[in-house]
Amino acid sequence: MRTKVTSRGQTVVPAKIRKDHQIVPQTQLEWIDDGETIRVIPIPSDPIRGARGISKGLHRKLLKEREWERRRG
Repeated sequence: MRTKVTSRGQTVVPAKIRKDHQIVPQTQLEWIDDGETIRVIPIPSDPIRGARGISKGLHRKLLKEREWERRRG
């Protein structure tokens, strides 16, 4: 997706991205410049909501690691 920067330095966050990442008016965005790329990360206003999904898949990964250790002996 592409957007343009206005003469005032503003740009539009595409609707699909706003919807997928729950970006609503007043959402703060963190801009990270590593020298090669720029990343924009939405900062959740609710820390509980922001942490949701952080452990997604962790249980499955733990079970796989335990199975692997059992097979190793």
